[in-house]
Amino acid sequence: MVRFIISRLIKAAILLLAILTLNFLLIHAAPGDPAAVMAGEAGAADEEFIRQLRERFGLDKPLITQLGIYLGGVLQGDLGFSYRQQVPVADLIFDRLPATLLLTMTAFVIALTLGTLAGVLASARVGKWSDTFISTAALLFYATPLFWVALMAVLVFSVHLNWLPAFGFETVGSGYTGFDRALDVARHLVLPAVTLGLFFMAVYMRMTRASMLEVSQLDFVKTARAKGLKNSIIQRRHIFRNAMLPVVTLAGLQAGQLVGGAVLTETVFAWPGIGRLMFEALQQRDYNLLLGVFFVSAAMVLLFNLITDILYRVVDPRIRVA
Repeated sequence: MVRFIISRLIKAAILLLAILTLNFLLIHAAPGDPAAVMAGEAGAADEEFIRQLRERFGLDKPLITQLGIYLGGVLQGDLGFSYRQQVPVADLIFDRLPATLLLTMTAFVIALTLGTLAGVLASARVGKWSDTFISTAALLFYATPLFWVALMAVLVFSVHLNWLPAFGFETVGSGYTGFDRALDVARHLVLPAVTLGLFFMAVYMRMTRASMLEVSQLDFVKTARAKGLKNSIIQRRHIFRNAMLPVVTLAGLQAGQLVGGAVLTETVFAWPGIGRLMFEALQQRDYNLLLGVFFVSAAMVLLFNLITDILYRVVDPRIRVA
């Protein structure tokens, strides 16, 4: 296991370096000049001022030279300096990262738990009205645009019913501390977490249902039924455990994607995470900040993939033996 983890970490480091290089080249190939944007915001868009800005931030150097400087800084733990915010990129990202992790991990738990339970229930009642209802609801959540669900949630639960706050991380100026602050953050978390989780819940429900129906037709399940075991034991010990293998794989892949994929949710609900930070950096042509967010998102995806591989060895003894 130790050799396996070390091998995967080396491969992840190489892959992360390749991702950084590709992102750097793609971002710099996109239209827009950060020096011109900064000069326009300063109200002095003359050529001399723009030239000074390019020279100050190293934008006047050849692209390969800029790439070498950037990669060298990343290897030393330096993600660069934000043109727009005038602070180190690492400080901006790690200030916003806890909010994103709170949102995405809550949405992940909601999606995986409810999706798995709904899939198990649908597979146990295949062909009945409850199976039809669950499958239809899952298809509806999967097909509905995420931003539309977010806007409808704000209109219904915040504007009309006034049950939950619509925007932000916590109540501004409330002065809450301790448990009261945690409760206030939890109330603000409900709408964005559920909205983000609904889409992935539909995916897990469909995967769980299909996997359990497939496993239920295998020979060892028929043998268990022939031996006279109770249906609840067959469902729990024989079908469910084996049907979870593809679900675990899918969950591990999507757990990392959630971290970088919450841009729409964070933008609609004004959630102060790295998804919203990335959107702001894109508008401001803040190359270093964009690259920093991409770097953290890619690192999270690779980390969750490694955790998934380890869990897969725990869940499926056949892989551990091999």
